[in-house]
Amino acid sequence: MKPTQRSLKHADAARMLGISSKALRLYEDRGLVVPGRTAAGWRVYGPAELARAEDVVALRALGLSLGEVERVLGGDGRDLGAALASQQSVLEARMQGLGVALARVRELRGGLARGAAPDMALLRRLDGGAQGPSVAFDLPWPWGGERFVLPQLARLSFIIGPLGSGKTRLSQRLADEIEGGRFLGLDRNDDGGAAAQQRFDAEPDLRERILRAEAWLADEGATPGPALRSLLVHLDGSPGDTVVVDMVEEGLDEATQMALIAHLRASLASLPRLMLMTRSSAFLDLGSVRADEAIILCPANHSPPSLVAPYPGAPGFEAVETCLAPPEVRARSAGMQVVLPAGA
Repeated sequence: MKPTQRSLKHADAARMLGISSKALRLYEDRGLVVPGRTAAGWRVYGPAELARAEDVVALRALGLSLGEVERVLGGDGRDLGAALASQQSVLEARMQGLGVALARVRELRGGLARGAAPDMALLRRLDGGAQGPSVAFDLPWPWGGERFVLPQLARLSFIIGPLGSGKTRLSQRLADEIEGGRFLGLDRNDDGGAAAQQRFDAEPDLRERILRAEAWLADEGATPGPALRSLLVHLDGSPGDTVVVDMVEEGLDEATQMALIAHLRASLASLPRLMLMTRSSAFLDLGSVRADEAIILCPANHSPPSLVAPYPGAPGFEAVETCLAPPEVRARSAGMQVVLPAGA
């Protein structure tokens, strides 16, 4: 993007930068970007402010926390060096995957040239593992057994739906059906929390990873606590696995939710595939959803769940919006349960 000579309003600047208005406001709150003001007090961004914001966005794309961004922009390149090393590892892994895919293409072409029948097993693996597996099953109650199909699993998916929509049952079934899948329920903050702490204490490598993540999150403004640590420990695992999480925001305040989703996005290459149930607009900012992420909506009328594109006007987008609320509103329904008919 080349900054124009004219000034932009807050929403227009965020759109030009490819980020949400909420993210840009967060950068302002941390003093990373200081917009100008009109005579009426409205925020405006000229070329200098936009260029500064572009620097922040570029550093965030490398996985730096807000604190690390601040230090790099202040001239300290140590955090940037570590981030670039991590980015190099990710790119090298992608290159390796592309090399595998290229070798498979050559093998397939060679077989066809010799008159051999197409090797369909090899053909299905042409992506070199870049895409996630597919999943298909008959939907459980409260649906009527309709077939549910996800052709490819995204590295990060959000499962959304109002109370009683069946999203918990869908999540549990997804964990059962996906190879390497596991369901992380709300007991992670009870007995699961104690188990997580025991694992944290017993495994030095895990402890180092979690402490590093907690430091990153603290830079983002997160509040440390047992709920956050338990979640981080339970999410630690192989990138080939899938973790389906019940109400990921449970026990976390607004700042911690915002910090956590930033951390997860920055760390996806080293984490299991994530499918996160949520109803918090602090955790799921629709303006920040990326093209390679997925939103799965469980409608209130028990129509089959469907994928929803993250932009206004897309089918199901307004229904997703109505399911999301700020943490203080979500707290009003905390602990509420839907009573199911006997024998259901």
